[in-house]
Amino acid sequence: MDAVLRVVLIYGFVMFALRVMGKREFSQLSPVELVTLLLIPEIVSQGILREDQSLTNSIISVSALLVLVFITSMITHLSPFAEKVINSPPTVLVHKGQLIADHLNRERVSASELLSEIHKAGLTEVGQVEWAILQSDGVIAIIPVNQASATGEADKNMPTL
Repeated sequence: MDAVLRVVLIYGFVMFALRVMGKREFSQLSPVELVTLLLIPEIVSQGILREDQSLTNSIISVSALLVLVFITSMITHLSPFAEKVINSPPTVLVHKGQLIADHLNRERVSASELLSEIHKAGLTEVGQVEWAILQSDGVIAIIPVNQASATGEADKNMPTL
């Protein structure tokens, strides 16, 4: 039972720490995926290296971790508040060709990094961007002006500033 309690405490701490770090640090991994990938090798290494003679203890610990991942997934699915706390909402970085400096600073995204993503999207300048949105997985989605105006729905579906 001590091993399960330790996994729960470590899981909670690592989730909190990663949430505080910000979404750009995840590089396309959700916080839950990253925590799971970091903890499983650490948990099983004790059983594998015989530091803890019981392989059962490692199996129970990994099972506890996977149950926590499942519970976190269910809670975020059922509760919009929990989803917002665990998986931070998207952040608008550019709207109608204008950089939103406060959002760039809060998310620690430099203008040159944003411009690089704009170039990867096949555009040459910020004025060609209707929306640039930092997703919770750290990816910056770029929507060009002509694409947004062609659908006529872009302003209705985007988050408010």
